[in-house]
Amino acid sequence: MFREFKEFAMRGNVVDLAVGLIIGLAFGKIVTSFVNDILMPPIGLLLGRVNFENLFVALSGAHYNTLAEAKAAGVPTINYGLFINAILDFVLVAFAVFLLVRWINRMRCQPEAAATPTTRNCPYCLSSIPLQALRCPQCTSQLEAGHAHA
Repeated sequence: MFREFKEFAMRGNVVDLAVGLIIGLAFGKIVTSFVNDILMPPIGLLLGRVNFENLFVALSGAHYNTLAEAKAAGVPTINYGLFINAILDFVLVAFAVFLLVRWINRMRCQPEAAATPTTRNCPYCLSSIPLQALRCPQCTSQLEAGHAHA
């Protein structure tokens, strides 16, 4: 059983998936930092010095200036500012993945158009013969003029 598990775990697909997951998690941290540390402060400044991390509703009804104060008091909160940050994280990650997949698809070799066939199969012996042939060189059968069997 251990040998089977080792074979399963060492298959290319599983290893590729693990590498992709690790890189994806690291990429997610970068995007989260970008949203929280670079994108949201200017947006908050434009919206009247709003810190999105401190947008919350204290369910106790009491007023707290920051989310940290409410958490320290042990008050349950609805953290809609953090939810907005999470939505922006998702949108940016999804957009980055879209751009990556789009770039990869463009980099793939485009399949060449199928070439015009120059041969056909003999209807009697099924050997490959030129399209213009009037007699099969293999079985010597007389072929109809211009009759292209495929």
